[in-house]
Amino acid sequence: MDKGEPAVFTLDKTKMPRCRRLFQLLLFAVFVLYMGLLFYHNYYSRGSLSQQVPLKGRPLLKKHIFERTLSQQPSINDQYENGLSTEVSSATATIRPPATTLDDVFISVKTTKSYHSSRLPIILKTWFQLAKRQTWFFTDTDDEEFQLKTNGHMINTNCSSSHNRKALCCKMSVEFDTFLNTDKKWFCHFDDDNYVNVPRLVRFLADYNPREDWYLGKPSIQAPLEIVSKDKKSQMVRFWFATGGAGFCLSRALALKMMPLASDGKFISIGERIRLPDDVTMGYIIEHLIKKPLTVIDEFHSHLEPMKFIRKDLIEQQISFSYAKLKEEWNVVRIDGIDEKFDQNRFLSLHCFLFPRFNFCPNRRKK
Repeated sequence: MDKGEPAVFTLDKTKMPRCRRLFQLLLFAVFVLYMGLLFYHNYYSRGSLSQQVPLKGRPLLKKHIFERTLSQQPSINDQYENGLSTEVSSATATIRPPATTLDDVFISVKTTKSYHSSRLPIILKTWFQLAKRQTWFFTDTDDEEFQLKTNGHMINTNCSSSHNRKALCCKMSVEFDTFLNTDKKWFCHFDDDNYVNVPRLVRFLADYNPREDWYLGKPSIQAPLEIVSKDKKSQMVRFWFATGGAGFCLSRALALKMMPLASDGKFISIGERIRLPDDVTMGYIIEHLIKKPLTVIDEFHSHLEPMKFIRKDLIEQQISFSYAKLKEEWNVVRIDGIDEKFDQNRFLSLHCFLFPRFNFCPNRRKK
């Protein structure tokens, strides 16, 4: 090339196929990497769903059906008595909830001075023996005798001993605040005419995640309650509530959301404003104010329903029972066992049916 002439570059055509192949390999590698990342994301994101979206309509209904027979494997309560694990996974859950044990549950029993001698002894003799450290009694007086019998688990709420709206809300307020001051995952309220199948309760709660909002119980009415609310302006509001006479449970996550509205005595104020008792006030706060629906659990039972229709072969699956003395007969579970003269509410016979190893059971099963 002579000096002064512009430089001319020519393309070597023999190298073009090699460059094209390299470029194609690079595109293929990028494509494979992208597809790999896409597959990884889709596969592992399936496990991130922690709950199912409920169907429209309230209250939510969840029935627990266990596909087993008593002859096929040990009963739930036999496993409980023998110290075996009662942990199960939900048949409908996508992810197994955190393990739930009896120590995760705070059980409160509402009572009053006039019922200490007539209602508490049968509880202390039966199901309380299975949850001594987890069960607390909320009353309206000091009682040294039953304070000793409950191992110091009787709390004087200093509420009125009457059965009016304010007295009931007062006791529920103390129950709720006492639970919040613990590290328990579940708050379960019952009345002093309830029998609680403790191992069934724990097994039942194992199907739910306490880090999610759960209001579990059973209504005593056939349609949502309608009241005139005066929160900001007068308006008709409709909501469900779980009857306290059958018992209900709240997850800790939901209870924490309720704190600004219900803790430190504010529960009583809301009850007075809507002029309704404790269990209705609880439903009003949760369903109307916080907008969390009641999940109906058929295995809770109150004296407002006929106990005699609970089938014997389904008793072990129930969570709570109750009783009532009617004019002509007792509304009780129909079950054989101890003579009715000594067991009119049938709680002794019920307990012996579930836990026959107790020493007062007539047909005590040998270990």
